[in-house]
Amino acid sequence: MESATTAPTDRREQLLESIVDHVLDHGIARLTLRGLASAVGSNNRMLLYYFGSLEDLVITALHRAEVRFPTMTTILVDVEAPGASILERLNGAWATIADPANRPFHRLFFEVFGLAGYGQERFRELLGVIGTEWADSVARAYVAEGVAQEQAEALAHETVALWRGLQATLLSTGDDALVSRAALPALAALAARVGAARV
Repeated sequence: MESATTAPTDRREQLLESIVDHVLDHGIARLTLRGLASAVGSNNRMLLYYFGSLEDLVITALHRAEVRFPTMTTILVDVEAPGASILERLNGAWATIADPANRPFHRLFFEVFGLAGYGQERFRELLGVIGTEWADSVARAYVAEGVAQEQAEALAHETVALWRGLQATLLSTGDDALVSRAALPALAALAARVGAARV
């Protein structure tokens, strides 16, 4: 039941934290507004008031969930940071992605991503972020290495696709050692191609 004495912004934050707890524990495949409202001690009307549609709520929860896994928020900053070789930065990003502590976030990410594929209009904003944010950041790192813009963009999308494929393999197999044996030479080959593409 909603409290009449709680400030709206405070109540929204409390609800959001409870929603994130719920979706990290249970996923979103069977998520309904009614069921979620019951799980977090609210009601449909209040969730819609604070978050808009169920789709908007899911996107907001995914963004907030990322904050629970602070190393995930530094990956792109570290990739673009000067000082280390591009291979060291790619390997560092992968080590962060592969950290078992980040698995709950990856499970939620891929579940939301899968649902977004079936509801592209509803999840347009999320698909835009997924499709461009990481690749744009990696492309900037490659351009800073002296790679031409168009080639940097292609190599960046390949990099992100490699990371995501490796993430999915980690989730499906749970075999960290096997995925590491696949990841390290693949990233080394990619870094070598970045070096060869310098103009």
